[in-house]
Amino acid sequence: MGGGEVDVLQVTAGLIGREGRLLITQRPHGTHLEGLWEFPGGKQDEGETLEECLIREVAEETGMQVRIVQKEREVVHHYPDRTVHLHFFHCRPVDGEPRPLGCAAVAWVRPEELTLYPFPPADVPLVDDLSSGRLGLPDGTDD
Repeated sequence: MGGGEVDVLQVTAGLIGREGRLLITQRPHGTHLEGLWEFPGGKQDEGETLEECLIREVAEETGMQVRIVQKEREVVHHYPDRTVHLHFFHCRPVDGEPRPLGCAAVAWVRPEELTLYPFPPADVPLVDDLSSGRLGLPDGTDD
C-alpha cells in the first residue's frame, strides 16, 4: 500500500423486503465494481447518521422511500484499492416503486434466486445466508 493509510469507507445497504422478495440494484458502468448486483445503499456523508445515509441513498438510487426496521450485520471488507465497512439494515418500503435512477437496473428477487446474480465479494456471505434460508426476511415483509 505504499506506506499510506487507507481510509475506511462507511457504506450502508438496505435489505428491502416485499411479498417474499428482496430489492437488488445493479451498479452503474464507470463505478467501482461496475455491473455487479447489490443491495441498494451507498457511502455515508460527513455529519450523516448511517440511517440517514441509507434512506437518502435508497431514494437517490431508486426513488423509493423506506423505513429502517433493524440493523442486520456489519462487514469489513478489504478490496485492493479500498476498505469498506458495510452496515446492512432490514427495511420496509414506505412509498414509491423502485426505478433505476442512480443505478443501472433494479430487480425484486426471491432469496433463493440471489445466487443467480453476481454480487461484490463483501456481500457474498450475506447472500449465501439469505439464499440458503439461514437468514429470513424481517417479520411482516414476506406475507
